[in-house]
Amino acid sequence: MRYFGSLAFLPRQNSTQQLCGPVHRLFRCRIHRGGHQDRGQPAAAPRANAICERMISTLRRELLDRLLIINEHHLRWVLTEYLRHYNTARPHRAFGQLTPARAATRPPEPVNLAEHPIYRKQVLGGLTHEYYIAA
Repeated sequence: MRYFGSLAFLPRQNSTQQLCGPVHRLFRCRIHRGGHQDRGQPAAAPRANAICERMISTLRRELLDRLLIINEHHLRWVLTEYLRHYNTARPHRAFGQLTPARAATRPPEPVNLAEHPIYRKQVLGGLTHEYYIAA
């Protein structure tokens, strides 16, 4: 199937409500016809679904609810750009306001922002912004 591209498998919940019904059977048939597998949620990782749902809700709240996606190519470009921003420029509370890319490093030294000009970069056409100290 062209919609799943290079995915080797598609994760799903192990709920019996989802495993029954004609829509689920049709979906599984199309997945298998495309040469893909569907895998249930790992039994030893009960939080796997919660983590996935948290990421999906973040994507919807911060990105997809604010944009009109035109086609699959546009969706791939938007997700790629947003994930680059999410991992390299967006601070996370869990990492002490550091980005995931800098989580393993020490926090930067405090800087008096009144002494430096600030540069603002638009991300996704102005949907969000990244701020830097201008050199």
